[in-house]
Amino acid sequence: MQTNFTPAQLADPHVAESEAILRKCVHCGFCTATCPTYVTLGDELDSPRGRIYLIKDMLENGRAADTETVTHIDRCLSCLACTTTCPSGVDYMHLVDHARVHIEKTYKRPLKDRLVRTVLAQILPYPSRFRFALKAAAFGRPFANVLKRVAALKTFGVMLDLAPKTVPEPSANAMPGTHAASGKRVGRVALLNGCAQPVLKPGINEATIRLLTRLGIEVVVSPGEGCCGALVHHMGRENQALAAARRNVDAWLKVADEGGLDAIIITASGCGTTIKDYGHMLRLDPAYADKAARVSAMAKDVTEYLSTLDLPAQDPRGMTVTYHSACSMQHGQKITMAPKQLLKQAGFVVRDPAEGHLCCGSAGTYNILQPEISEKLKARKVKNLAATKPDVIATGNIGCITQIATGTTIPIVHTVELLDWAYGGAKPAGL
Repeated sequence: MQTNFTPAQLADPHVAESEAILRKCVHCGFCTATCPTYVTLGDELDSPRGRIYLIKDMLENGRAADTETVTHIDRCLSCLACTTTCPSGVDYMHLVDHARVHIEKTYKRPLKDRLVRTVLAQILPYPSRFRFALKAAAFGRPFANVLKRVAALKTFGVMLDLAPKTVPEPSANAMPGTHAASGKRVGRVALLNGCAQPVLKPGINEATIRLLTRLGIEVVVSPGEGCCGALVHHMGRENQALAAARRNVDAWLKVADEGGLDAIIITASGCGTTIKDYGHMLRLDPAYADKAARVSAMAKDVTEYLSTLDLPAQDPRGMTVTYHSACSMQHGQKITMAPKQLLKQAGFVVRDPAEGHLCCGSAGTYNILQPEISEKLKARKVKNLAATKPDVIATGNIGCITQIATGTTIPIVHTVELLDWAYGGAKPAGL
């Protein structure tokens, strides 16, 4: 793609990076076939190619974002299926990240949108606030349908529908501390506790700690770590996202420097994609560039790490698992085979659903901010999953678990919960 940025514009490293990304696009349109919003809506501007044109026009002309551009960028799930498909290596992720920051800085959203986004940014990344909000949702749930009929309040009605009816008690394993390896220690890792996941499903990290410690891995929950920053990063709130990244970099490197770390284990693939990108996010910060790159190099999805441990094969369990590969896992981190191989090795029959490349519609806060598109994608995903006739659905991302569970009665659990069970741990709740 030909571009016409001025030397003054290219003096901005963010603009220069986006210009280099734009130049790689050859308008081939392969991305449209795998883009969930284009497949759903059929609008060229709701495809990666269409959004690239909008971003180019906005950045090249140095203008503030307008309503049309914001509408189509907001509809992007950041599922990154387009990057898997693109034959030219267009780095769409960093291009759309830049566009979102530019929108946040130059566009004034309607009051109701600003309110919703502020509520999400100030509650979801903080476990204690999130837990309080979910418990308070019980009082508002009877009014959800009424709220959804009022345009200005619709999003709050959607939030009430998504809120679980019961909220698990906080897990002791979420507290900072060290979980000793059983028997001889053969490794040491830090585990991201996270923000939403330990509130919604604390059993995921509990299963991870049980499994790793039985395998001889010491697990550290680092003092000072918190939300990875992904939720606000995808809303264009750059300062808040970078502050989260710096906090986690400091927390993990302190643990690494004191006792060594083989890896930083992440059990939510959406978080993993962001943490593996810390090196890029903080590349222009002289105080953190090298440290962030070091953290990104240590970041591993739990299945990525487990696949290096040579777990013993287990006897067949007579249970069929359909594996839903989260977008952030298959497109963001390019981890496709490890989770399925581990499940097969653990004795499960593993099936793949049709259209496995398409997003389930969760995408962080997408199912709250774009509920109509999200519902269509969820229905399509659930239909494909159910067609495989599984006993259980497994995936590696809490957002997908929450989203898909609202559309089916088939149990859905984290992959590591099944692996923990297969190797001597507790049977996952709900099976």
